[in-house]
Amino acid sequence: MSRVLRWLLLALYLIVVAVWPSAAAPVSLTATGAAVILAAIPGPVLLLAGAVAWLKHRPAHPATA
Repeated sequence: MSRVLRWLLLALYLIVVAVWPSAAAPVSLTATGAAVILAAIPGPVLLLAGAVAWLKHRPAHPATA
């Protein structure tokens, strides 16, 4: 194996092993926080909030002449 290829493989290994966990940590923490918040709110309240948001932002119907 050439020396350059070895260095590229080492760099790829370090990127995957060292950088990936630190880059994935904020994503997993955000998902965990969202799951905790959604679990704390009762289901009917979430459905009501979704219905209100849909009614408030529903697409406008074209005027019929």
